[in-house]
Amino acid sequence: AGKQWHKGGEKLLVLLDLWLLGLHLMYMARIDPLKADFLASLHVFLVFMGTGINLTASTNIVAGNHLDIYMHVANVPCRFLQKLTWRSGQADREMCAVKGKHRDECHNFIKVLVPRNDDLVFICGTNGFNPMCRYYRLDNLEFDGEEINGLARCPFDSKQTNVALFAEGKLYSATVADFQASDSVIYRSMGDGSALRTIKYDSKWLKEPHFLHAAEYGNYVYFFYREIAVEHSNLGKVVYSRVARICKNDVGGSQRVLEKHWTSFVKARLNCSVPGESFFYFDVLQSITDIININGVPSVVGVFTTQMNSIPGSAVCAFSMADIEKVFWGRFKEQKTPDSVWTPFPEEKLPKPRPGCCAGHGPAASFKSSVEFPDDTLQFIKSHPLMDTAVPSIGDEPWFTKTRVRYRMTALAVDNEAGPHMNYTVVFIGAESGIVLKVLAKTSSVSLNDSLLLEEIDVFNRAKCLSNHEDDKRVLSLHVDKETHSLYVAFSSCVIRVPLSRCERHSSCHKSCIASRDPYCGWKPHTACERIQPGVLAGYEQDVEFGNTAHLGDCQGTKTPSPCHAIYPETCTNAHTDTCTHCTQIKTQTHLHIHHEPAHSHQ
Repeated sequence: AGKQWHKGGEKLLVLLDLWLLGLHLMYMARIDPLKADFLASLHVFLVFMGTGINLTASTNIVAGNHLDIYMHVANVPCRFLQKLTWRSGQADREMCAVKGKHRDECHNFIKVLVPRNDDLVFICGTNGFNPMCRYYRLDNLEFDGEEINGLARCPFDSKQTNVALFAEGKLYSATVADFQASDSVIYRSMGDGSALRTIKYDSKWLKEPHFLHAAEYGNYVYFFYREIAVEHSNLGKVVYSRVARICKNDVGGSQRVLEKHWTSFVKARLNCSVPGESFFYFDVLQSITDIININGVPSVVGVFTTQMNSIPGSAVCAFSMADIEKVFWGRFKEQKTPDSVWTPFPEEKLPKPRPGCCAGHGPAASFKSSVEFPDDTLQFIKSHPLMDTAVPSIGDEPWFTKTRVRYRMTALAVDNEAGPHMNYTVVFIGAESGIVLKVLAKTSSVSLNDSLLLEEIDVFNRAKCLSNHEDDKRVLSLHVDKETHSLYVAFSSCVIRVPLSRCERHSSCHKSCIASRDPYCGWKPHTACERIQPGVLAGYEQDVEFGNTAHLGDCQGTKTPSPCHAIYPETCTNAHTDTCTHCTQIKTQTHLHIHHEPAHSHQ
């Protein structure tokens, strides 16, 4: 989530919850505070370094292992203004060890970092398996108030996933609420009114969820996650991707049914698949954007993979909020007996008001509060939270697929206003192999072009990130910062900043520049291929739609920059020298159209 605050005439850009990193790492015997590499050139990959199980980074707040927080001014890399540290208490660490945890698991790993308002940020840490939360002031990072119990707001273990946001002054969190990690919960607390939660230990509501994102939209808060599919009829565990919805004005049920529990919790499957005679499904959601406009339509974009026990495959799918809403107004799914198959519930038999609605709105407009809902409505939603129809992706097919490779894609970020006219969508997709794909997305079914792979960038820097483990190459999160024209790539031990475009790699070759079809790049007559600054609409030549170069000659004799030249993404050993120790490899595929590969029977 991003937001701007102004304090003392100084503009700070606060980007919170960008990366909750290192969730899969083996515990390290030595936990170092976050460090930063000071590099001279803005063209190099800027590397923020840290070792440990959890690392959170942002443009002006960088949070490390024991909540080492660094503040710096936007657009001034590595100029840190302040640092604070919040460590787990001695008693908490000792009790953590008594409970059988390794000492390296007993640190205070930061899992929640969300703005409460323009003045305060809410931060929670695992605190040696005794989660605690605090408020800090944004202007000076001073502790404000008293410590708050983190139960159901923050996980116990740094490896456990969670999401959190404030909506209308209340904290919505999704995490696990017990030491054994058996009680998964979507929880609302703070603000006025009593706390609400999902039903405890009910697999129809949540079954081993892996929470990924939460977003406020209209009258609802949406949660995006993956979980074990209870409706899957075959033997064995199968993961499905989900979107769940709850009403912001939900106050729980009556004393008879769903008291202090959600009365509006509904969920649906997200369908990211390649159509054909037998659908090829990408069931496992890895990362998803906030709600953004795609062709003027509020949407979310996610990267999905195949099941972990199947052949590797990845896809990028987009979903409109209108399609999500349509599914939530559709039929419910039910299982009449524990051994029976799941079937649609007859619409004509639904109780009134319609289950899952918000009090005071739509079919429930005559009810002032969810407490007033009849028992029939509450009993139904208690036992039928799952919708029958899956949410279809925009265009009923992925924007982009990557199969027949040994790795899966793990993270993505989207620039939905790329190019001088802000009319193109560029998707950056990170992989477990340390590479980042840059894709010009086909966002409309009427477009004559397929999505286009613009670049394949090998970002991970083993030397600078101080890592010898293959698992550390996994891209955990990506973030686009348009203001600095940067892509932040988060790994378990470092965060690397990459420019969104490398137009200079085309040097003075007119044909190569136009053929690249990169919306960030344009040909400036008689000079070179350059990045087009935002708002500059004249003086450059582009052909993003077709990349037509039939009228242009070949670029013979053009000097190609050295792989270690500063215009290339690279990391150097010293900010005051030109010695290169690692040059990122860039594969440019200007004419490669992305097709869906032949569908295989796979679930």
